[in-house]
Amino acid sequence: MVRIGINPLTWTNDDLPELGEQNSLETCLSEAKLAGYEGVELGRKFPRDPKVLGPILKPHGLSLVSGWYSGRLLERSIDDEIKAMQPHLTLLKSLGSKAMVFCEVSRCVHGERKVPLSKRPRLAEKEWKPFSEHLDAVAAHLAKEGVCMAYHHHMGTVIQSEDEVDRMMDSTKAVGLLLDTGHLTFAGGDPMRALKRHAKRIVHVHCKDIRKDKLAQARKQDLSFLDAVLGDVFAVPGDGSIDFAPLLEGLAKSGYKGWLVVEADQDPAKAHPLTHARMGHDCLRPLAQRYWAAK
Repeated sequence: MVRIGINPLTWTNDDLPELGEQNSLETCLSEAKLAGYEGVELGRKFPRDPKVLGPILKPHGLSLVSGWYSGRLLERSIDDEIKAMQPHLTLLKSLGSKAMVFCEVSRCVHGERKVPLSKRPRLAEKEWKPFSEHLDAVAAHLAKEGVCMAYHHHMGTVIQSEDEVDRMMDSTKAVGLLLDTGHLTFAGGDPMRALKRHAKRIVHVHCKDIRKDKLAQARKQDLSFLDAVLGDVFAVPGDGSIDFAPLLEGLAKSGYKGWLVVEADQDPAKAHPLTHARMGHDCLRPLAQRYWAAK
């Protein structure tokens, strides 16, 4: 059986600190548990010392699912990247996380509100081979440490489109894929097609829904990623247009045993956190019970 977790973005936004600033870590954890979740990913209000964070999570009965790491392999060496990620790796390992959410953020624009997504960075042809080799080397290092690299394709970064995801996966061996339904749909890709192509290498899943009408507006207006977020393009599962039933069925049939993480960049002032946390959980839980119990 898979486990269902949630990202703290429901309560506090990492890229737009003004969203949810009034929501405490205690509120996030207590409401995540109340909504039925078994674990949480890291957020900006989480302490990064395992000796501090562990005792905070334990009373809530929540596991640390994973946590975002900003890679810069286009700017630094493999050794420097491994050195830079060591504190984050130590935190994840100490608290039992089995996957690291890794995203290459060199030249990224997803945190720049004034930069439209049409201006996002792309890898030059000559950069693909060294980037893939360096990424694979870091992933191999993580594997030796008992942690999978879960590469997060993300809007506004060098790995955004489905073609880029395919090329990255085809060019590496040790890299695991984080399948994010919302980001891939936003990028014009098909989560089901990506699932079928990369099923055996999917090590983490972000279940993020999309509001089709808001997505159409964001594309038409060529919004920045942050303005698209503020324009309500993302939603929790069950509150958008993505059908999660075939996706979860496909994951179950492929033997996926990791986490299903509810994630939606929304304004907590408009999307009541506990209400939407419950909505996402209640969409995924019956599907998980149906498809993994059938295996």
